[in-house]
Amino acid sequence: MTRFRAVKELANAHEETLAFIQDVSSSDLFDDAEPVVIARAPGRLDVMGGIADYSGSLVLQLPIANATYVALQKSDSRSLRIVSQPDRTFEFELANFDGPIAYETGRELFANSDNHWAAYVAGVFLVLMRERSVSFDQGASILISSNVPEGKGVSSSAALEVAVMQAATCAFGVEMNCRELATLCQKVENLVAGAPCGIMDQMTSSCGEENRLLELLCQPDQLRGTLRIPDELGLWGIDSGVRHAVSGSDYTTVRTAAFMGYRMIADVAGLSTTSDQRTVSRDDSKWKGYLANISPAEFEATYLQALPSTIKGAEFLSHYHGITDTVTRVHPSVDYPVRQSASHAIYENSRVQAFAAALKEWQGLEQASPLGELMFQSHQSYSDCGLGSEATDLIVELVRDSLADGLYGARITGGGSGGTVAVLGRSSARPAIESIANRFEDQTGYKPAIFSGSSPGASTFGHVLVNRSEISLMQKEPRTIIEDNTL
Repeated sequence: MTRFRAVKELANAHEETLAFIQDVSSSDLFDDAEPVVIARAPGRLDVMGGIADYSGSLVLQLPIANATYVALQKSDSRSLRIVSQPDRTFEFELANFDGPIAYETGRELFANSDNHWAAYVAGVFLVLMRERSVSFDQGASILISSNVPEGKGVSSSAALEVAVMQAATCAFGVEMNCRELATLCQKVENLVAGAPCGIMDQMTSSCGEENRLLELLCQPDQLRGTLRIPDELGLWGIDSGVRHAVSGSDYTTVRTAAFMGYRMIADVAGLSTTSDQRTVSRDDSKWKGYLANISPAEFEATYLQALPSTIKGAEFLSHYHGITDTVTRVHPSVDYPVRQSASHAIYENSRVQAFAAALKEWQGLEQASPLGELMFQSHQSYSDCGLGSEATDLIVELVRDSLADGLYGARITGGGSGGTVAVLGRSSARPAIESIANRFEDQTGYKPAIFSGSSPGASTFGHVLVNRSEISLMQKEPRTIIEDNTL
């Protein structure tokens, strides 16, 4: 191994990185024999797009300042020793993954609620074994520290997966770009943790750029680049205090209903199906298998009235047999809101396209109110799907009442049913945001967290390689990090 040879300035993340390195130094999880790889991945604020990602929509996502740090050191044993600060620990034998085992079997290993969180960590190793044929003849000790709060709708799970994947691929010499890394992390969440999320969270955490919106067309992961946030504008997240989970039944029901809607539309359109008549053929679909590719005009003229407002799962299955979604299934006893779930995907894509176009042709603050209106419309569409909540509705109404104070719009984010509300305003509108938080506390008794600021994705951060025996060298130069890319 080459000795420390480069200095890396980390801007806003710098002090946090130094603090985490000191945690590594004091932890008894590591020894002085091997270098420790440190990776960092941020959470994200879903500005526009949200749950339409699984329907192929364009989405606009901001990597936030809050992030997850992971330190990983290879070990001689084939076990994973995982410590998540402040008080969660887990030990796992990689032999349990040998074969490698099927994803369903791997998911069952973490079905217990006490250890389910570890699926997002250990699942990285199973995915690398299955998708990249990585053979792990060594295990690892893994330390995790995060200020991305869980259940707030800012993608703590993606930040964890991406940081672990970044550290593991660096330590074990697996090469991949940020898009490949994000795609594998989505498999961790879908197939090992069992949460049916789209791709936008992992892509933002991996490929995002500081103070820019990631522009991602989810078909399935076409990265169009990033959009500069005009200097006059600011974005914040306000936590509703209602815990959100992608694996929750409301999100899953709406997602499944959207795919049911696509299946029914394809039948009306006369598109070919697979030989067993169970699913629409993506290859033969003029919409390439994505609801978002249907224009609002075509939808209204031809398909809207053909969709039932709701349909029982058993009735749908008797006619159509199944859906194209690979991570959800239709349950016979559930009533599915098909029309609104399908409508949301189609109209949301149109709203996001308009939002992105306005930013690309930015002329000044006279365009801000129309952007805010698009966010309000998105929020209402979530509620119409059944993904609203009293707390998030209250925050949005407080924003509506504060338009004169420099705010323009707000919407529930991510999977809905709680979580965080994204707010657009003038860059100078922080006092209005704090006022809303205070009024929300007065009315609910809950003091909401405010998310502000941005930071780079895991790919931009790269990795920091440290030797515990030499961490003291860094203390002499507190504005620098010693880095070495050679393992």
